[in-house]
Amino acid sequence: MKLNKGILFVLIGAAFFGFTPVFAKLGFSFGYTLGQINIVQMLISSILLWSFTLIKRASFKGLNKKNIPQIMMTGCFTGLTSIFYYGAMQYLPASLAIILMFQFVWIGIMLEWIFSKIKPAPVTILSIILILVGVFFASNVLNGDIQGLPFKGILFGILSACTYAGFIFFSGKVAVNVDPWTRTSLMATGSTILVLVIFMREIPSVLPLETNLITSAVGVSLFGAVLPPLFFAMGAPLISGGIANILTSIELPIAILSASIILSETITPLQWVGTAIILAAIALNELGTSLFRIRKRIEG
Repeated sequence: MKLNKGILFVLIGAAFFGFTPVFAKLGFSFGYTLGQINIVQMLISSILLWSFTLIKRASFKGLNKKNIPQIMMTGCFTGLTSIFYYGAMQYLPASLAIILMFQFVWIGIMLEWIFSKIKPAPVTILSIILILVGVFFASNVLNGDIQGLPFKGILFGILSACTYAGFIFFSGKVAVNVDPWTRTSLMATGSTILVLVIFMREIPSVLPLETNLITSAVGVSLFGAVLPPLFFAMGAPLISGGIANILTSIELPIAILSASIILSETITPLQWVGTAIILAAIALNELGTSLFRIRKRIEG
């Protein structure tokens, strides 16, 4: 029963994250800038997360003068991901922006190889190749659609993948003994400070707060920074890390589906094939690596 609950909570959390492009695009359609959306989103996220942390009476045990700045700096990767990811959506279809951001999977593997000296297994290398093949189809490059898109949007999309991979890598190594809610709130604080510094000149432009800006920012905040961590925190401890990673990949088809249905973006059958290849590659990497380890143990 615990396994079923864990799977359900992680699926719900990942599905929520898949709706963030809808609210980001909504904000841009209202005429708001990248800075305005990010400023309000980060402030709302920090307030909500700290409220949850205090209401839940999360522990502050393990915090010290050294790891508090480290946690906040790790959170800066979230702020950068938000800037680059939503920045990509200013120039690209939401479906392509999410596909580019999802390259964090193989970039994260490369970070582990470079910094932790963990050489990828053969099945992992195969997964990376499949992901790149999937991107080739999912980006609709065969139809020539990608050629007319601004380079800036594609660059932002790739940068969002790099910063998200960096966040996952460092968040798994910094102050891991601290309560997850306290860590997440401190990360949100670091992210908020970074966004306020980068978009300092735009701070006055968000006041007085307009209903449309609040609606967009609350949607992005809830579906991107508050609800997913809440459900991940409840579900991830009940299942294995490999299964959790596979389940979180559901945000890719959810994001593309929401872009198709809600934002009326055209998704070709070839793009769906590419998306399926990416998902299969992620599953192969997680399950294949586990099976490879089990086989080695048996043979040993």
